[in-house]
Amino acid sequence: MAEHPVPSPLARHLVRGAYDTHVHVAPDIMERRIDDVGLARRLAEVGLAGVVLKSHYAPTAERAQVVRGVVPAVSTLGAITLNASVGGLNPVAVEVAGRQGARIVWLPTVDCANQRASRAQAPAGAAPPMWAQVQDELAEAGILAPAIAVVDDDGRVVPALRDVLSLVAKHDMVLATGHLSGDEIVATVDAAVDAGVRRIVVTHPEFTSQRVPVEVQRRLAARGALMERCFTTPYTGKVAWETFFAHIRAVGPEHSVLSSDLGQPFNPPVEDGLALLADQLLANGFTEDEVHTMAVDNSRRLVGPPSGAGSVVHFGRS
Repeated sequence: MAEHPVPSPLARHLVRGAYDTHVHVAPDIMERRIDDVGLARRLAEVGLAGVVLKSHYAPTAERAQVVRGVVPAVSTLGAITLNASVGGLNPVAVEVAGRQGARIVWLPTVDCANQRASRAQAPAGAAPPMWAQVQDELAEAGILAPAIAVVDDDGRVVPALRDVLSLVAKHDMVLATGHLSGDEIVATVDAAVDAGVRRIVVTHPEFTSQRVPVEVQRRLAARGALMERCFTTPYTGKVAWETFFAHIRAVGPEHSVLSSDLGQPFNPPVEDGLALLADQLLANGFTEDEVHTMAVDNSRRLVGPPSGAGSVVHFGRS
């Protein structure tokens, strides 16, 4: 494999105890750099507390339970992404995932209407996502499902999404906004808060299909949502590092959570992602305390043990 940057000892130290809340590892329908058990062992070696296994196509809660039995030192958590392969905005799938202990429910990614309309907008030179080839193959085979709408023509969330949100709240799972557009995210977050969802993360708002403006990110943060800052988004050229840093500063580190979005065979090792992102942040003027807040404090609050009844979970240090 190609040579990759190596995290500094300081960066390793600052992210110790964090959860990487967004990784893509094997088994999957795409080639991945490492499998679940191998990753858990490496995370334990570098001092990370846990990880959330993401797949665009299959639930991962059962996988996570097996990994926890093999590598109990790391809290490996499952998730579900509401693409066509699980029935889209399917409340049965969400209920089953909740009963299995899934921690995150991602709204549609590869199958949402916004992503389908936005694939041509990647900057020149940006590395294409691996799922794009899978989607092309499904289309060529004539089995690509229709795009999944989360809002109606008037911009109101559809009834199926409201059903999903009630179940996310019931199981105290994390709602992640997937690849929705800025306007869709605003409508969804408002509906989620009204439905009692306590943990909300805006999935990589700098991604090519989203480009959520700073003023919208601020509004979402004011409603209690965290902005997810993924290492791969700037690393693979989908957004300039300078823009990435400016957005964090404008919205506030206390409203951001770091993740890697790694697992692709051509990218750095997954266990290095949070520390590599920490090095970039430190080199561009962020303090050690800010990095620790984004990497450790906020990831633990986001995906830590389900809360009991009470007030909305707040993010950032008090």
